[in-house]
Amino acid sequence: MNTKDFYLRVYEVVKQIPYGRATSYGAIAKVLGTPRSSRTVGYAMNAAHNNPDVPAHRVVNRNGVLTGKHHFAGTNLMQQLLESEGLVIEEDQIKNFKDIYWDPVEELGFQV
Repeated sequence: MNTKDFYLRVYEVVKQIPYGRATSYGAIAKVLGTPRSSRTVGYAMNAAHNNPDVPAHRVVNRNGVLTGKHHFAGTNLMQQLLESEGLVIEEDQIKNFKDIYWDPVEELGFQV
């Protein structure tokens, strides 16, 4: 599979993350059947941060840290977007990440 096709598959998963929830790069890689490709999922998010149809701000690392924040315009845009959805961010990390975590494997299965 080429990179463009993989990115499109990533975006289809990300578009399904509910408002006020977040997931991890690794969870997206896992639901796509490529559990070792979380870094490539991150590259896909970097390429999508200006696409309003792809809520890239809802994808963080496995600990809820906003590792992709520097790819968004402005100083704190990623954090502001998450906070506008009701998430609490402290020191670049989603507070209570386990409570708002959206598991695409549980929600979607391996169908993407």
